[in-house]
Amino acid sequence: MTSTQPTTRSQPTERTCPFNPPEEYRTIREEAPVTPATFPDGAKGWMVTSYEDVRAMLADPRFGSNRRQLRPGDPAPDDAPLPPPSPGMFIMMDAPEHTRFRRMLTGQFTVRRMQKLVPVVEQFVAERLAEMESAEGPVDLVQSYALPIPSLVICELLGVPYEDREDFQRDSAQMLRLDASREEAQQANQAMSRYIGKLAVAKRAHPTDDILSGLAQAGVLTDEELGGVGALLLLAGHETTANMIALGTMCLLNNPDQLAALRAEPELMDNAVEELLRYLTIIQFGLRRTALEDVELGGQRIEAGSVVVAALPAGNRDATHFSGDPETLDVRRPYRPHLAFGHGIHQCIGQQLARVEMKAALSALIERFPTLRLAVPADQVPMRDDMLIYGVHKLPVTW
Repeated sequence: MTSTQPTTRSQPTERTCPFNPPEEYRTIREEAPVTPATFPDGAKGWMVTSYEDVRAMLADPRFGSNRRQLRPGDPAPDDAPLPPPSPGMFIMMDAPEHTRFRRMLTGQFTVRRMQKLVPVVEQFVAERLAEMESAEGPVDLVQSYALPIPSLVICELLGVPYEDREDFQRDSAQMLRLDASREEAQQANQAMSRYIGKLAVAKRAHPTDDILSGLAQAGVLTDEELGGVGALLLLAGHETTANMIALGTMCLLNNPDQLAALRAEPELMDNAVEELLRYLTIIQFGLRRTALEDVELGGQRIEAGSVVVAALPAGNRDATHFSGDPETLDVRRPYRPHLAFGHGIHQCIGQQLARVEMKAALSALIERFPTLRLAVPADQVPMRDDMLIYGVHKLPVTW
């Protein structure tokens, strides 16, 4: 354990390139990979920036997930007990509560089941591409392609009517806005949970072949828990993948040599998906935990009750783990495990689905439109700096 504590840093937020995390992360990772920090919401605690330390932290049960979700303008944390997470919101739970929900869902998101979805995903992709082509460009790739595909797929998987997408997409966006108040975020969360809860309760009497029906028929979740679990899956199931498809497309267009390699060797796409996930890391402020007891990490003593943030974008650019120059996009980079889906017991349960969707969407898009390009200068593309999940708000493209 080090005898002196590093200087307190502010978590970096300013990007100089839309595809790179803030440059300060590199200096912090090299000088003090586990360092005291002040976060954008005003909370104080510790920030972890190296790959190995992030991985160790996320696998350590002494760092709990039942944490405060502070937003700008919220009062600073105090010593009051943490409120219980909303029913069904298992990503904010620790064992044994988390284990109960996770076990119920693991079998729903197996690699085998996700592979069975490939024809469905490819059909949705083909339909959206046909509609795009009929528009003859330019089009907004977010609204015409990147957002509809994962929305259609998660609706199919959960048993949610796609025609209700405007409501749940609006609520999702409200929950992820950095400038939303705690009350606004809670209202959006409650609205989505009520909607999913009513839908799931109806499936108790009239089940169909979908995840919500299976959960409802199991009879072990309350109506409130069904709503919370369903809302969480719906939110995560379309927001993250939609932003990876759109931002990944923009990134490839900005790296024409990498795009050319994918067109010449389509078999590289699996590796390219992993590289894009690593390189872009859209959970831009990382994952927040609370130390449940005094813990030593990276040579630093972290006291019980401290807020600790795993800076995933910094860990995914760590040259001690990734070969070559991790600051560059390389679709041929030899695969090594990355942190885009987190790590440990809270690792993203839908990661195999995200891979299936990204591969299908990106492969078909670059094949259908060999002259695809931005319809506006890159610096005019509105980036999602104002959201918890990074990406683009709009992506005007033509061909």
